[in-house]
Amino acid sequence: MVEGGLQGFSDRPKSLKIVLNPQSHKKEATQVYYEKVEPLLKIAGIKTDVTVTEYEGHAVSLLKECELQGFDGAILLLLALILVKKLEACLLKLNGADFDITSTFSGSTNVLAHSLHGISHVVTATLHIIMGHIQPVDVCTFSTTGKFLRFGFSAMFGFGGRALALAEKHRWMSANQRMDFAVIKALAKLRPEECEISFLPFNDPQDLEERRAQGSPKSDCNDQWQMIQGQFLNVSIMAIPCLCSVAPRGLAPNTRLNNGSMALIIARNTSRPEFIKHLKRYASVKNQFNFPFVETYTVEEVKVHPRSNSSGHNPEEEDGPHETATGSSFPWNVDGDLMEVASEVHVR
Repeated sequence: MVEGGLQGFSDRPKSLKIVLNPQSHKKEATQVYYEKVEPLLKIAGIKTDVTVTEYEGHAVSLLKECELQGFDGAILLLLALILVKKLEACLLKLNGADFDITSTFSGSTNVLAHSLHGISHVVTATLHIIMGHIQPVDVCTFSTTGKFLRFGFSAMFGFGGRALALAEKHRWMSANQRMDFAVIKALAKLRPEECEISFLPFNDPQDLEERRAQGSPKSDCNDQWQMIQGQFLNVSIMAIPCLCSVAPRGLAPNTRLNNGSMALIIARNTSRPEFIKHLKRYASVKNQFNFPFVETYTVEEVKVHPRSNSSGHNPEEEDGPHETATGSSFPWNVDGDLMEVASEVHVR
C-alpha cells in the first residue's frame, strides 16, 4: 500500500549508502537510525548498505573508496561539524556524477537541516528522502595562495573563530558548557582583527540581463572587485541562511539556498556592550544588522587578508580587551570546525 502511494514520486531513491557516526548526538546516532530512520526506509522498499564508522576519518576514506555510482544517494547521520568532511569526500570522488547527498542531523545547532527543512527533525528529513525531494544547495570552496583547503557552507573569522578555538581547548566539557564558556571568555577578551577584505559583488543573472537590456553601461553592472580595510570584530561568510535554535531568523536571513550568492557580514570595531547587543539580536525577531558598525553585502567571492604582525596565535593569551590580535595563524570557524590559516583565505 505504501509503495503504491509512492509510485507517483518518480525520482525517489531505490538504494542508499548509510554512514553512521556513533559518537554523534550524545552517542545516540546509531540508535536513532535503527529506531526512526531504517523502519521508514524498509516500509518504502529502499535498499540500504549501512556502515558505522569506527575511527576518525573512517567515513571520509570510505566515501572516497566506495563505488557510489551503485547508489542513488547517501544518508549521513552525524554531527553538523563533520558533514562537510564527508561532503568533501563525495564531491572529490564524484566530480560531476549524478548523485544526491542527504544528511539527517543529530548535532547541536543543525543549521543545514533547519535551513533545508525548516526544522531539525530526523523523521521529517527521512520522509523527504523517501519521496525523492531534491533541494540544490550552494557550497563554498576555501583556498589559500592557490591551495584548496576544504568545502563549507558557512564561516566566521574573528570573534567566531576565536570562540571556537577556545572551545576546542576544553573538549572535556559538554558541548553546551564549553561553547558557553568560550563565548563568555571570547567576549571578555574581545579585540579586533586588522584586515583587508576584497569581494566581488553578486549579480543576479536575471537582474543583470534586465539592466543590460535597458542599456546600462558595463560599469553599472557591479562586476568589479571592491575592497574595504580596517579593524573588524567579526567577519561572517554564509552560503545558506543558517537557521538554528539560537538564531531562528538565521545567521544570514536574506541568503538563498542555491542562487550562487553568499552573505558577507562584517562587524567593525566597536565597544563590547554594543557588540553584545548585536549578538543578542540573533535570538530575537529584531534586525541584527541594524547597527552602525555592521555592514552586509551579497557577494560571489570574498578574500580575507589579515594584516596583523606575526607573533604566534594563542587563544589563551592575556591581551587587553581591545588590542589588535596577532598570530602566525588565524582561527576560522567553518561549519563548527576549526580551521587555522596563516595567510589570505579565498572563499567562493
